[in-house]
Amino acid sequence: MKTPPSHNDVIQSIRTWLSDIIIGHNFCPFAKREFERDSIAYRICESITLDEATNQFLIELQNLEQNNKIETSLLIFSLGFSDFDEYLDLVAMAQALIDRGGYGGKFQLASFHPDYCFEGESHDDLSNYTNRSPLPILHILRESSLDRVLRTYPDPENIPQRNIAKAQQLGQAYWLRTMRKLSAQKTDI
Repeated sequence: MKTPPSHNDVIQSIRTWLSDIIIGHNFCPFAKREFERDSIAYRICESITLDEATNQFLIELQNLEQNNKIETSLLIFSLGFSDFDEYLDLVAMAQALIDRGGYGGKFQLASFHPDYCFEGESHDDLSNYTNRSPLPILHILRESSLDRVLRTYPDPENIPQRNIAKAQQLGQAYWLRTMRKLSAQKTDI
């Protein structure tokens, strides 16, 4: 079993990714405000089994439901789910918990992984970098907050296409260098 990295180092790595990639390239119009307000919960999950991880996810849904000061939560897997296919099983289970657990309409799930690959795309396709992160993450968003932001954001239905265009514009060399830098930070933790 791997030695878990320190929680502070994991959180700093994710904060750097948020600042440099997600906010820096405006991949998520919701992120900057919450990052600056410090209303993002960073939860480290050292679970390596699907059962343990989904239990942690359920606990985080309950935490969000009970604490309105937290706008969004990142459940960060510091040890498990490095295999993308296993991670996709986790995403499916987490979505089922939202749908069947009475959380539909309240929370929405977004997924990020170091090897993220959109269905039908090659692993090297630049569009995948819009959802690549230093560690596997389940991102829980409040639907009411998303609705508020998206009402004022121009042309919100085209956010994914704009993100893909930006990822392609930045190019392969940029992404390889950036992900290598993030990976180096990860190995320091």
